[in-house]
Amino acid sequence: MIKKIMHSGLVLGLLLLAGCSAEPAKKTQDPAVTKFSTSVKATKAATSSLQAAIKDVDHDLSSTKAEIASLKDDLAADKAASSASAESASKAATEAAGTSKNAGTSQKASASHKPATVSRGTTPAALAAKTYAGNQELTVDNNAPGFSAAELSTAHGAWERYADLDGYNRAVVADAMLNTSLMPTEARTALTWDPTGWHNRRTAHGWLYNRSHLIGFQLSGENNNPKNLITGTQSLNNPLMLAHEMDIATYLKGSSRRYVRYEVRPIYRGQELVARGVQMRAQSIGDNTIRFNVFIFNVEDGYTINYATGTSTTN
Repeated sequence: MIKKIMHSGLVLGLLLLAGCSAEPAKKTQDPAVTKFSTSVKATKAATSSLQAAIKDVDHDLSSTKAEIASLKDDLAADKAASSASAESASKAATEAAGTSKNAGTSQKASASHKPATVSRGTTPAALAAKTYAGNQELTVDNNAPGFSAAELSTAHGAWERYADLDGYNRAVVADAMLNTSLMPTEARTALTWDPTGWHNRRTAHGWLYNRSHLIGFQLSGENNNPKNLITGTQSLNNPLMLAHEMDIATYLKGSSRRYVRYEVRPIYRGQELVARGVQMRAQSIGDNTIRFNVFIFNVEDGYTINYATGTSTTN
């Protein structure tokens, strides 16, 4: 027994001397395994972040869909209101025309028609609600321009001002105190800007649409200015708008001391891209040689215009 104990002690001592331990050796992690484990953890973290991002996008998409649905509802309501307003205006015009044998029966857009009269205090909204019934040009507010004394002041000399395009990229209004000093000194160049609703097409007399200047080039020298251009029919542009512009140009060229307060406003119905017409107001300073307030329908004989888009069909 003593010999066995001594033998065991001897073996243990030899093992200690050889650098061995009675405890099991600790395993060393393979570097490749460590790297793979780290990569897996990183991938899991990235996947988690991606899932969270997708969830956020889904939430935003749902919100956007709800907003689009709301906008569609608003647009439908606007269209319904515009339709009702147009129907009411059309009915009133028909009743008023009943006292005249030929009133409102001709569909020809012609400058030879005697302008109808629109009551005083007419607003752009009221003009937008009007329906074309044969007279392409209407006299507004008994032809009184309605500018205030401050608006007729020449204290700042000649000037011109164009409002920024609205949320639908449409030209809004152009104002000026005209004088020969604003007239162009260089030749007119080709127009490249396409105003809203620009879907032009060939007609028997050329083209359905012109890029119509609110303030004519001959009066201001403004040419390829988006804030000064609308989609206008040929008859709107020439002869109707041009006739008034020529009268103003002739008056101004009579003296460098002459001024004309001028404003041209396209009249849109709701969110339509093509104007239903333009309102033109002008007043010469110091006399009444130039004095008018008219509304010209943006129509063309033989064609029906979709004012919401600018497309058209042949009648």
